[in-house]
Amino acid sequence: MSARNALVGASASVLLCAMAGVALASGGGGGGGGFGGGAPSVSAPAYNAVEEYQKGVAALKGGEYRDADRAFGHVLEVVPKDANTLFAMGLTKAGEKDLKGAARFYDRTLKADPQHIGARRELAVTEAQLGQADKAKAELVTLQTRATACGDTCPEADQLKASVAAVQAAVTPATPAASGTPGPAAALERPNLMFAKAEAGDHDYVDAVHLINEHRYAEALTQLKAAQSAFGPHPDILTYIGYVNRKMGHLDEAETYYRQALNIYPEHVGATEYYGELKVIRGDLPGARQMLAKLEQACTFGCVEAEDLRRWIDAGREPSGL
Repeated sequence: MSARNALVGASASVLLCAMAGVALASGGGGGGGGFGGGAPSVSAPAYNAVEEYQKGVAALKGGEYRDADRAFGHVLEVVPKDANTLFAMGLTKAGEKDLKGAARFYDRTLKADPQHIGARRELAVTEAQLGQADKAKAELVTLQTRATACGDTCPEADQLKASVAAVQAAVTPATPAASGTPGPAAALERPNLMFAKAEAGDHDYVDAVHLINEHRYAEALTQLKAAQSAFGPHPDILTYIGYVNRKMGHLDEAETYYRQALNIYPEHVGATEYYGELKVIRGDLPGARQMLAKLEQACTFGCVEAEDLRRWIDAGREPSGL
């Protein structure tokens, strides 16, 4: 499947509405009330990860940290390595005055996405608040190195500069952060600035599609990550992030995002096709055929995704013209 097939004309907020009825069982099966409805692992409450993310962001912005904690927890039951949700949970723990918990979630964010600037900044500031100056300074060096390499040209230039300044202020003894008061980067009046609104997310999503069609994958990835901060683990956005990573040669990252998309929406035809293509690239033709069988079952009357994947399998590689 090429980017031309992937809902180019649809905005992410419209896609969010389309996903509203998709219930996601955190335990891998359907729900059901009462006794005798099955083992607990398959009768867990059903959650929509996209909706729960939106609830969590709204609660976080409103200072309702317990509600935010609950909503983000529901998301992480479905996609435990979603970087944006892990980061949001870190901010929530900070709002609950649980700095050690916040640091753990920022660290988990960076394990899921080492390039997440916000998590590295907040981790450094939190470490400074916890009296772990050496760790905070190590994170500062990482941010400074990246900012120097970026200069004024990369899309993250302004964010990197602001993050370096915030951490420098936090690790300076004269700042409030050093005395245990939240410093400038950890101040919780700022969640409104950390999560894009739906309109901005739509704009970022559409821009990303155009950039993908122009083969400007690094720039597209930046826009997709921005859209993701607005909409959370939306399967269409996750699928595109996987696609961009694949085109950039990051096959492991691509697989991670395809699997996340399919965990949220198992019948997502785009993610299924892309994952099948990735399996062809890796020489796993039996696995690719399994993805093709899923498409043929989902697309009762046929679909272009199935035809494209079949051509990949027949060729044993990416066919010319796709």
